[in-house]
Amino acid sequence: MATRVVTVEIFGQRYAVKSDLDQVYIAELASHVDQKMRMASDELSSADSLRVAIIAALNLADELYRARTDGTGAEERVLEKAADIERLVDAVLSGQRRIAV
Repeated sequence: MATRVVTVEIFGQRYAVKSDLDQVYIAELASHVDQKMRMASDELSSADSLRVAIIAALNLADELYRARTDGTGAEERVLEKAADIERLVDAVLSGQRRIAV
């Protein structure tokens, strides 16, 4: 699959994601991260985006660990998705605008 740049929006910021993953999948990952960040923001009294990103990352990690213990057999898929999400969150935390996934 060819590497391409997909523009996504996460928590009000636009990011160019360079990846050979499917565009729809990248958009789904970004949407999931955005949803987690918005949920975290709703729960925090601070609007600091770094705090929001950390809480969202913890919630995503919780999802991963719960999926691992479920025994559903989807662990590898969840690990791959979590790694993709982790790269997106890391890029947000480091202030990058172009993210390689």
